[in-house]
This record gives sequence, C-alpha cells and structure tokens, in this order.
Amino acid sequence: MPRFFVDAALTEGASVSLPPAVVRHLHVLRCRAGEEIVLFNGGGFAYPAVLEHIGKREADARILAERPSESESPLSVTLVQAVSAGEKMDFIVQKSVELGVNEIFPVTSTRSVARLDGERAAKRVARWQEIAVAACEQSGRNTVPAIRPLLPFAQALALLPAGGTRLLMSPRNGTGLRTLPPTRHAILAVGPEGGWTEQEAAAAAAAGFAAVTLGRRVLRTETAPVAALAAMQTLWGDF
Repeated sequence: MPRFFVDAALTEGASVSLPPAVVRHLHVLRCRAGEEIVLFNGGGFAYPAVLEHIGKREADARILAERPSESESPLSVTLVQAVSAGEKMDFIVQKSVELGVNEIFPVTSTRSVARLDGERAAKRVARWQEIAVAACEQSGRNTVPAIRPLLPFAQALALLPAGGTRLLMSPRNGTGLRTLPPTRHAILAVGPEGGWTEQEAAAAAAAGFAAVTLGRRVLRTETAPVAALAAMQTLWGDF
C-alpha cells in the first residue's frame, strides 16, 4: 500500500488535504478515489486512509485509523558522518535511514573532500532531510530521523546525546563490534575519504569514543556506515 509523509496533525476520522508533492506522486502511481493509502507525519504512528477526491493539483483523504509503529528497532543509533563528495552523502543518508538510524549529524573534518558552508550547506541539509523522508516512505518507518545542521566535527562532539556506546570507525586500530557488550543506544562516527586525523581521533577518544573496525579490509566512507549499521542491527537490534 502506498505510503506518504504529511507534515500536519493527523487524527482518526479527519479529512486531510494532501500536499502538492503527494498529489504528484499519486498521479505517478495512477491512484484513484476510493483507493487506500497510508499517511504518517513522523510522530511514530501510521494512519491508514482512503482517497476521497483526487484532482489535477489537489487531493483529499479521510483517515481511517491510528496505528502504532511496528518498524522501529530496539537499537537507537546516532550517526556522525563526515560529509563526502558527489552523491555519496545522499546514498549514506538513504541507506542509514532504511537500516534504522535515529538521527544523523553531518560534519566537516580536516580531510573532507566536500566543502560546504552557509546557504549551500543549508540547502544540502534540507535535501538530506527530504531523502530521509523518502526512505521512511519506502521502508515503512513512521518516525523520521532528524538531519542536524552541518558542523565541524569538534563542535558536533559537544552536542551529541549523553550516554550510550560511542564508536569511532578506524580501519586499523580498532576492535571488532562482536567483542563489545550489548547496547540499546549507540553513537557511530564515520570519517571522510581520507580518514580521521590523529587530532580528531584524540578528540573523539576524549569524548568517550572507542575505536572499532570492520575486519581487515579498508571500506569506503559510503560503505562503512552501511556495513556497520547492518552489523549493529544483527548484534543488538532487530535483524
């Protein structure tokens, strides 16, 4: 059943005017009045609904029920990701959301290839948030992970959630995930194409991060978070 994000209050029995982006998607899917869809607003609930009317540029749906989310993992993960060049960061956001990440802190680091600031950075963060919404629509999640503003790595360290298991991806000096005790809250930091500098690794260690590795091979920056999240969901989550 098609799923759509609606940035509005949703209540069982209410009639909702759907936003233009959803209307366009309905037309692409060739949906008709009387068909059932699912709406969500990021608050953790799903709202089965029926299309009451669909025109060229407008559509209305009546909400049939409110259902709690059954798609969230018991493992809460915050991803701290050094921004990468091209479309790699888009891929990282999409796949991380599909794999159950709860929030993403995009950061700049000394060896980052991508350089973003000001309005350009704000536009990229807005795009990543849109990608996160689309990934929730596709994957069945009803809670949309927040994409935090782009910050230097050192500043982001001071804003991370308190507690939890803090892990810094390191291709050579880390321990394996399977050697760690089980956890229900983890913060995973993944470096840029050139890796973390010694100063950044030291700052992370001072903030309580332990170095971890994924085997003997060096993974690309877009591969590492996907592999790590899948492994973490296998060890501590719902895989």
